[in-house]
Amino acid sequence: QVQLVESGGGLVQAGGSLRLSCAASGRTVSTHNLGWFRQAPGKEREFVAAMRWISQSGINTYYGDSVKGRFTMSSDNAKKTVYLQMNRLKPEDTAVYYCAYRKDAWSSLDAERQYDYWGQGTQVTVSS
Repeated sequence: QVQLVESGGGLVQAGGSLRLSCAASGRTVSTHNLGWFRQAPGKEREFVAAMRWISQSGINTYYGDSVKGRFTMSSDNAKKTVYLQMNRLKPEDTAVYYCAYRKDAWSSLDAERQYDYWGQGTQVTVSS
């Protein structure tokens, strides 16, 4: 069983920054199997970022097109915590942000259905 707890959401003006955290607990949790999604009102859940460990190259991080160049995902495996640094925020980034965990490290990173555990979400609101 894996528990995920997000924190760090809030209200910020356009152009500002926020850092979200996701603390994972569970005996066999690897931060490399974590990802971030978001869901805006009236819209489907959208892939934001995820990590994968590849032996030849180490940690690889992948981003959704709408956040590339503005968001950065990082991890602290000792703390079983991942972070999402969000810069140059836009009103369209307003959403509930979810941390999610996939048991299969090699499953598709950006597919919601591949994730087995989800946090409760944290609200991010960007004002114009």
